[in-house]
Amino acid sequence: MSAAKRNVGKGLSILTRTPLAVVIAAGLGAGQAAWAQGADSTAKPVTQLPSVTVTGTAVDDTLQHLQAPVDSGALGSRSQLETPFSSSVVTSADIESRQVNKLGDVFMLDASVSDNSAASGAWASYLTVRGLDLDWQNSFRIDGKPFISYVTTLPYEQFERIDLLKGASGFMYGFGAPGGLVNYITKKPTNEPVRAVTLGYTSKSLWRESVDLGGRAGNDGRFGYRLNATHEEGTTNNDGRLKRDSISLALDARLTDKLTWDFQSIYQDRKASDTEPTITTSELVGQNLPSPVRNDNGRLVGNGTYSDNAFRFYSTGLKYEISPEWTLSTSYSQSSTKTRRNEEVLYLQDDLGNYDDARSDYGEAYQFNLWQAMVQGRFQTGSIKHDVVIGTSWQEQKNDYSLGNYANGGYPGKLGTGSLWTQNTNSFYSVGTINSLGLYRGAEITQKAIFASDTVQLTDRWSVLGGLRYTNYDQKAFTAAGAEYSSYKKNGVVTPTVALMYKLAPQTMAYVSYVESLEQGTSVGIGYANYGAQLNPLKSRQYEVGVKTENERWAATAALFRIERKAEYANAANELVQDGLSTYQGAELGASARLGSNWNVGGSVMLLDSEYKRGAANIGNRVAGAPKFVAAARISYRVPQLPGLKISANAKYTGSTMLRPTNDIKVGGYTIVDIGATYDTQISGYDTTFRLAVNNVAEKKYWMYQYADYIKAGDARSISLNATMHF
Repeated sequence: MSAAKRNVGKGLSILTRTPLAVVIAAGLGAGQAAWAQGADSTAKPVTQLPSVTVTGTAVDDTLQHLQAPVDSGALGSRSQLETPFSSSVVTSADIESRQVNKLGDVFMLDASVSDNSAASGAWASYLTVRGLDLDWQNSFRIDGKPFISYVTTLPYEQFERIDLLKGASGFMYGFGAPGGLVNYITKKPTNEPVRAVTLGYTSKSLWRESVDLGGRAGNDGRFGYRLNATHEEGTTNNDGRLKRDSISLALDARLTDKLTWDFQSIYQDRKASDTEPTITTSELVGQNLPSPVRNDNGRLVGNGTYSDNAFRFYSTGLKYEISPEWTLSTSYSQSSTKTRRNEEVLYLQDDLGNYDDARSDYGEAYQFNLWQAMVQGRFQTGSIKHDVVIGTSWQEQKNDYSLGNYANGGYPGKLGTGSLWTQNTNSFYSVGTINSLGLYRGAEITQKAIFASDTVQLTDRWSVLGGLRYTNYDQKAFTAAGAEYSSYKKNGVVTPTVALMYKLAPQTMAYVSYVESLEQGTSVGIGYANYGAQLNPLKSRQYEVGVKTENERWAATAALFRIERKAEYANAANELVQDGLSTYQGAELGASARLGSNWNVGGSVMLLDSEYKRGAANIGNRVAGAPKFVAAARISYRVPQLPGLKISANAKYTGSTMLRPTNDIKVGGYTIVDIGATYDTQISGYDTTFRLAVNNVAEKKYWMYQYADYIKAGDARSISLNATMHF
């Protein structure tokens, strides 16, 4: 980014762009001293005081955050501007100001992302990106390390930022759906001390307290620490109950001038009761949905529902600086989740809102282990520069399931009927603990990979990226008795990427890229006629052309993309099958700007054309879950009459979405408007920030697409207040 300089005399120089450097020279300059002596020959020379240099970081108030680093797995870490793929970064400041409580809210301002999530229950991490469902087993990472996101809502207040790499990510990370990959970046030790406490409230009666402590200790700040702890408890906006305790700890140590060690951990227990039901249309007669209901009370909830989730994450690593241009790193991580659920599924019967109520009580547990080693460096051959990443990884996934208890002794376990418009009076209660359900090893999945990439700087403007991942893959599934009943093994699966980049200006990059994605084969769930079958892995291809630019007062991105993926859906016999091809092609546009000294505006749009092709039973239809048009906008204003006060409004329109591959049922489009305010002040000399957020301020009623055949009642208006004091 070019620097804009303004000189006042010879004593003040201000660099106005990121990074911000302010140099203040006290006293008169040499020319001024000579003038003073000429005016009075008896005057004593003026003493020149030493200069003082202060450094800091300018606030990035764009929506794009193009200078933010993005961890791109096998590509290493580079800024968004330098990454030849579309991406999105949401900072901790934005998370705090909007007071998000579910994943869909995190990416509310990105039109490429459609919200399918819920604050609690099994659907906590469901999103579609560019019309494709994210894979809850492989599309989520913490600091680049995998974890299972099913039923898990992470403690958003404990992350520095949340990155979204859109599209196929097979080369960068291995298995993953082609929609994209979400990477949570933990808060790390800071050079300057961090001391902050936050108290928050969300309607109807949900209270949250959290603390953030960080800094360095020892000689020359050799040891660093960052501790975050949160307690949340009370009544949720839809009359459920929530109790959450989470703690995260990050440590590092500068063992030598060249060798550093780091450690990250997250521990969370989250208990939600009277959780909202899942609503399916698989038995709906006709092609019309009932009128939407508002998710603001417990009318849909029968007695006994809950979701208890225990999440653990640990990661440690070493980094060695071989030379100023080369580093060697290795890391190991383990993540695990354990869940006990009493789940309610409402089977809609007609457009009047009548349903059959089904219940199940079961448990599940997942574990990921990852070891990885990488070497990164730069070298030059003649006039050509190379930026190289070479690495290897081993990853193991373990899935444990329970046989569970079902109402009336069998799946789907229906125990009664009801209506969307009257109180659900059905009851079904859990028996025993999660361990009494008899967890068994249901699946084991192993990936062993080597990867390499080279970004070749041909000229000051032209560069080429090439990368290759070579994976050996082994997947096994087991019965409750421990017998192996299906397996899939394949060595030498290759997922490449290639990109051509051109710098139109120092802060403007155009690119053309190609990348492939590899998804593990689906273990067919209990809701299908071929329950227990093991489907083959899926390979997807993505083509993208884009441009990114960041200027002094505005930033913008644009991309054209095409994604090809083998279609997977339930056929007429209710068997989950792979058949034909689903394609997604469209355009993304995003921009934000500072208008004057007080106004900021920004927004994004996505236009998407999706289709089932080549032999699919639904050939020519739109792909389920892929809206044709999504738009998001934001406007904020700093009130000059009250310094420290900033008010904002956000809006997002999600176009109509096909609920099934057959296209016989459609979820209508809807618009959600949120408003908020932040006020920075001091209380007794301590920096303090007050925040207000009102979500769905217009109390919009709507059905939200959640998964093929599944819908969710839109969340009602909620009000959140919190205050943070730094000491």
